[in-house]
Amino acid sequence: MTAPTPLNFRKIAALVAAAGTLFWLYTFYFIAHVPQGDGTGFQWLAVFPLGMIFGLFFLPVWLLVAMNWLPRFTTLVAICGLIAFAIIWAQLLNEFPKS
Repeated sequence: MTAPTPLNFRKIAALVAAAGTLFWLYTFYFIAHVPQGDGTGFQWLAVFPLGMIFGLFFLPVWLLVAMNWLPRFTTLVAICGLIAFAIIWAQLLNEFPKS
């Protein structure tokens, strides 16, 4: 019998950070295709809270993954970033005009 391999938290953090980064990039595409509504372009203000989440959670995660420091903490921060994205995105979807 072999001993089970321990979880590689660095890889998990990198995968979660990649998912968060891809979601952040997708939000630009989604916002660009939102119906115009009143034509003021205020839907682009949604970029700011999403960008702050990316900057506060995922940029430090990428840095910590690259340096291989605190892999468990890094994974926790990345998961918290995804949760923050989910909360803000759910609120923003209610605010965007429907087609």
